[in-house]
Amino acid sequence: MVLDLIAQLDREHSERSKVETLLRELLDAKRNRKSEQLSTDQLALFAALWEARQRERENAAQGEDDDQNPASGAGSTTPRQKKTAGGRQTLPRHLKRERMVRDLADGEKHCGQCAQDLRRIGEETSERYEYIPASLMVIEEVCLKYACSCTIRTAGKPAQPIEKSNAGASLLAQVIVSKFADHLPLHRQEKIFRRHGTEISRKTMCGWMAQCADLLDPLYMVAKQVLFASKVIGTDDTGVKVLDRKLPFARTGRIWPYYGDKEHPVVVYDYTATRQRAGPERFLEKYRGYLQADAYGGYDAFFKNPARGLIEVGCMAHCRRYFHKALESDQARMGPALLLIAQLYKVEDRARELSPEERLRLRQLESRLILDKLRNYLLEIQLEVLPKSPEGRAMRYALKNWAALTRYVEDGNLDIDNNRTERTIRGIAVGRTNWVFFGSDKGGRTAAVLRSFIASAERAAVDPFTWFKDVLTRIAEHPITRLAELLPHNWRPVQA
Repeated sequence: MVLDLIAQLDREHSERSKVETLLRELLDAKRNRKSEQLSTDQLALFAALWEARQRERENAAQGEDDDQNPASGAGSTTPRQKKTAGGRQTLPRHLKRERMVRDLADGEKHCGQCAQDLRRIGEETSERYEYIPASLMVIEEVCLKYACSCTIRTAGKPAQPIEKSNAGASLLAQVIVSKFADHLPLHRQEKIFRRHGTEISRKTMCGWMAQCADLLDPLYMVAKQVLFASKVIGTDDTGVKVLDRKLPFARTGRIWPYYGDKEHPVVVYDYTATRQRAGPERFLEKYRGYLQADAYGGYDAFFKNPARGLIEVGCMAHCRRYFHKALESDQARMGPALLLIAQLYKVEDRARELSPEERLRLRQLESRLILDKLRNYLLEIQLEVLPKSPEGRAMRYALKNWAALTRYVEDGNLDIDNNRTERTIRGIAVGRTNWVFFGSDKGGRTAAVLRSFIASAERAAVDPFTWFKDVLTRIAEHPITRLAELLPHNWRPVQA
């Protein structure tokens, strides 16, 4: 009976600890700023904890030779100073300017003391911004007709993005960019158009976006081909509410971003109704290469089969997040682990501007040693923590995925983390707090196509509105064999 009571008490304690940890994380996420940065003082404290642990090991080993100090340079982990430009910055030169000259009245151009006329000696110039509200205009297409005794001929007009629609390319681009780049839901756009004296219903705009997605679908498939030519692809996923008439509540669909490498700078989103493995498996069916992601179990089958041709690359930032969450409950053990991870990122700061070959050489020389220290440290403290505690989960995640987490030191083209891909989810995360849900699975597919081109344009430093306006105008008559010219990273040189 005593043993049964002790086992029951341990289970209840574990469950209570899990609930308290979850509650603390939820409250922190709601009240506090979501930041995982560590200050210089914290890193110095972690370095002291690491040194103290190393001294304890040396004393326990009874006179072992002094090993190299892994905390060397820890005190130099000072944050980079941001350059602050003094004074007011000049206004952009590309903006349209209107010169307004202010002159003295004729009576003020005469001096009352010396009785002489004032002469002009120069001028003082100042600038300010003025906002011109957007406006709608109507383009009237007039096609002249000619006839003779046997035939009638009518002048042609350029093809429109949506046939038999009263929406031009610029209006379609405005609706798309407002929703998926500026996160402005259609019912708010409806009110804005009403202030301009135009009634455009949200249902009509929703239909426009679906038709634009269908029009751009061939270009979307070309972007997917460019993506699959990448040596490494980053991926992640996030949930979005989807209305379903068969259910009394909104179910959760998934948006999957796929981030190409530097030579193939495209971002392609995919939508699936569920988070099952079949979604990414179908999308990545023809891809062979490195796949960088978190430890989502749905990917495991891809990497276990060598014939599949996919190599797993882990995310150190995701691993670090586990240690940061456990920092509050066990600072003495989690602090040194975060210190070693900080040293790994210091190496990456220096490697960022290097070529892939030089980056690989630097990682093999420095990062490999730090990773070995980190792994030995985790193995050493693994038996000192409870398996189901936050610190236990952190170590279990790191050690279980160690091969994937350290694969970046084997190739200079790989990144230490998947942060670039995770940043592409921000547009979806911010947007869903405004437009709340997708109306159907087809709406999710529409959003994935349009959001792909917005994210790719932002990555290529191209204005999404200008890109959509031009491509929607030209794509219907553009040769299908040259569609790659219209992708955002190729579009700007074509225009130039």
